[in-house]
Parts: sequence; C-alpha cells; structure tokens
Amino acid sequence: MTSDQLERKTAERGRLLAARRAVPAAERAADAAALAAGVLDAVARFDIAPGGTVCAYLAVGAEPGSIALLDVLRSAGYRVLLPIVVGAAPLDWAAYTGEHALRPGPHGLREPTGEPLGPLALASAALVLVPALAVDRRGTRIGKGGGHYDRSLPVVDAPLVAVVRDVELVDDLPVEPHDVRMTAVLTPSGLHVV
Repeated sequence: MTSDQLERKTAERGRLLAARRAVPAAERAADAAALAAGVLDAVARFDIAPGGTVCAYLAVGAEPGSIALLDVLRSAGYRVLLPIVVGAAPLDWAAYTGEHALRPGPHGLREPTGEPLGPLALASAALVLVPALAVDRRGTRIGKGGGHYDRSLPVVDAPLVAVVRDVELVDDLPVEPHDVRMTAVLTPSGLHVV
C-alpha cells in the first residue's frame, strides 16, 4: 500500500467513525432492531441449520448490532461464539450464554465469562458476523484499525458477513494485501451478497 493509499484509509476511518458517532440514538436503536430481525434471514441464506456455530460480536458504542441480535441467534438454536481480545494475538473465542455471563474486556468490549476455546474455534464457524466501519461492493472491509480480525479471519472457511449501517455499504474502499474479503454485508435493510 502506498503512503497515499494509507493516508486515504486513515482519513476514511476517521470520517466513518465521526459519522457513526453522529447518528442519533433513536436511529441506532432502530438499526439494531432491524439487524436483529434480519439476522436469521442472513443465516438461512447460507443454509446454516440450527445447531451450527455463528461467530459474532457484541456491538460497543455506536457500532451496529445488539444483545438482541445475539439472543435471536441463540433462541433459534445456534451456538454463538464471541471474541476475547488477547493482546495483539488473533482473537480467542468463548460461548455466549446470555447477557448475564459477560464481563468487561479491553477497548470497552464485553466478553463471555465461559472457558476460552482458542483462536482456532473461529475455524469451526458455519458463519462469521464481522464488525466493520464500512464495506465496499467488492467485499473490502475497513475496521477500526486494531488488526484483530485481520489476524483472525484467515483460518475461516465459512461465509464472512460484515455488519454495517446502510450508508456504510459503499462503492469503493482502499484495500491492503492482508485484508480478507467479505462474502456478504448485513445492513438494517437486509443482506447484500458482494
């Protein structure tokens, strides 16, 4: 990646974070409800049967998603794993068993209190819901810049579904060689295969 591309990616990340923080709470709540209502359609689109493992994340701050989305998956019979941040290493994973079994983690995250299953637990997923600041129509994802998912996703051989707001599905984003392409994008308006 050239210095111009890196500057563009850094500027784009800053713009996206500022725009996301400016979204009114009522709009964020409506988006979260729509995502929770649509997540089973996304799972069904990839023929993931109940009992299958869905690796997900718990939204923090203005990030799209909610506890309700996780609970919808669990209530439908899916095994839900959430990430555990372990320094700069690939993400570890543990089962989500409900909001009561979450503890504070780094970066303002809440993590499951269950037994860590190791980074390779991600490889057992039938589908992975990936947080993103934006995704383009080629499947290029831009995250917050910590690199946790970039280090973790290469072990996955399952659909990767980025979760963003509708306006965060864009035409073009800068791409780096280590970026893992998304299979689809889940927005409040529905699933978009890229």
